[in-house]
Amino acid sequence: MTVSAEVAQEASEGAVALFTANNVWMMLATGLVFIMHLGFAGVEAGFGQSKNTVNILFKNTITPIIGILTYCLCGFNLMYPGDFNGIFGFAGFGIGAGDGASIDYAGGGYTYWTDFLFQGMFAATAATIVSGAIAERVKVSAYMIFTVLYVGFVYPWLGSWKWGGGWLDGMGFYDFAGSTLVHSVGGWGALAGIIVIGPRLGKYVDGKVIDKPGASVPLAVIGVFLLWLGWFGFNGGSVLSADPDLTSYVLVTTSLAACTGGLFGFFTAYFVFKRLDLGMVLNGILAGLVGITAGADVVSINASLIIGAVAGVIVVFSAITLDKFKLDDVVGAVSVHLSCGIWGTLAVGIFGIGEFSFMTQLIGVLAYGAVAFPIAFILFFILKSTLGVRVSEQHETEGLDSHEHGIRGYTIVYDD
Repeated sequence: MTVSAEVAQEASEGAVALFTANNVWMMLATGLVFIMHLGFAGVEAGFGQSKNTVNILFKNTITPIIGILTYCLCGFNLMYPGDFNGIFGFAGFGIGAGDGASIDYAGGGYTYWTDFLFQGMFAATAATIVSGAIAERVKVSAYMIFTVLYVGFVYPWLGSWKWGGGWLDGMGFYDFAGSTLVHSVGGWGALAGIIVIGPRLGKYVDGKVIDKPGASVPLAVIGVFLLWLGWFGFNGGSVLSADPDLTSYVLVTTSLAACTGGLFGFFTAYFVFKRLDLGMVLNGILAGLVGITAGADVVSINASLIIGAVAGVIVVFSAITLDKFKLDDVVGAVSVHLSCGIWGTLAVGIFGIGEFSFMTQLIGVLAYGAVAFPIAFILFFILKSTLGVRVSEQHETEGLDSHEHGIRGYTIVYDD
């Protein structure tokens, strides 16, 4: 073998090794994002009332099933249609037409199959955000129909505007891992849902906000820490390779923003409510994570601390504002994902290291809101006018578990 042939062989073996390492990390990141569904289930079941635990867990179980299947059917090819006019494109139904395990796919970062599954996990997350906001009074059938349409069509279509090489990508709009594309899109859907469906019975009485104690504070805490863990895959995987420097940097900015988000959620809640509010610490952590997601790879360490801190303040006042308008959000999904998703996206235009425009970021935020919210509102309104979106007063009062599912989430049985 000649020297040149040996060099070529070594280069080829090195490329294959790098390709394998990149793909293994991307598969691990996919698993971490999948774990986030368990985190969402824990948060929602923990903050929800015990009489609705099975109902909440049922929706959280069915959501990734619907999300992954619809993403396979049409979502992936809506989000990544190839060459298109920048507004709408579709590469056809189903998956399997890609380059498979070819090293030529995605520049040697990962396989076609890994790409589909990683992005499919993101799609299902958008629906889970809606689930938490409208919990404890929505019909499962209406929620499932909404999820099929919103995750199967709306989310990937809007995602193509940036991640699919659409018109916003051409403008220079930046959203690293989805503060807007995932979290705000889910948040707009959640806001539309709580407006159309209305608050839970007895939530607002004579101008006062009535607390409805959650079933399990420990479960909510476990859920938040699972989400934090999952965010290492959500943001770390969005590097789209196992690049050691950039991946580790993204994990650092992500964790720091979560810390300052939780800390300032605690400080703000103490200033406003005069108590050590664990719920606001937990939502502050999630707020920081959502806030940093748009720019985790392009902001400085100090900026990540600021972004998280501001998100921790925003989430508290956003929750207070919603209650003033009698908008009942069971888990604070709108405050965490929509309010802080908007903030995180705009923060790229303020703190981003490079050529980032605040006005371009603002245009992106407004564009997604101008389309996602009306579509979600119309979907919920049509469902309300036809099938109905809300359970009966009796079922809501007595609990959805017994009436809708025939079992309870917490049951103690003593032998005679």
